[in-house]
Amino acid sequence: QYNLGEAYQLGSGVDQNSKEAFKWFKLAAEQRLAPAQAVLGYLYREGLGVTQDNKKAFKWFLLAAEQENGVAQNAVGNLYENGDGVPQDYKEAVKWYNLAAKQENVTAQYNLGIMYRYGRGVQIDHKEAAKWLQLAAEQGEADAQLELGKAYFKGQGVPQDLTEAFKWTKLA
Repeated sequence: QYNLGEAYQLGSGVDQNSKEAFKWFKLAAEQRLAPAQAVLGYLYREGLGVTQDNKKAFKWFLLAAEQENGVAQNAVGNLYENGDGVPQDYKEAVKWYNLAAKQENVTAQYNLGIMYRYGRGVQIDHKEAAKWLQLAAEQGEADAQLELGKAYFKGQGVPQDLTEAFKWTKLA
């Protein structure tokens, strides 16, 4: 069911059809398949093949996140951070970003670094911010590279180093 949903979503071997893809992903998601639940969350969030609905997106992302799906954990964090479909709650966002970041989700590592850098849901901690931004930057996350360059320029969480600042900013 999941594979059929993917085929319809991508138009692989069949005509691309978001509504048909949604139908198959939903059948797989209802059987507790975490990747299908995460995709369903994405489809609801973006309004692909279904009416856009952040509350339903949250429901499906959360089901996948509770099964330790890193993509879904990051998405739950993002919904909490922005107050989309749920009340805005930076502490909950940090909790979910942290779970996803520890699973090497690059976007979550960047998001967690930003939360620490600006004190959203946690105390400002430039050293912790730099740690997560470095992990994401080393994996090619351009926004993390830029933020890490700023950290080196200002000496926030890392020793001030204009060479490193230039290197990371240029990579971004």
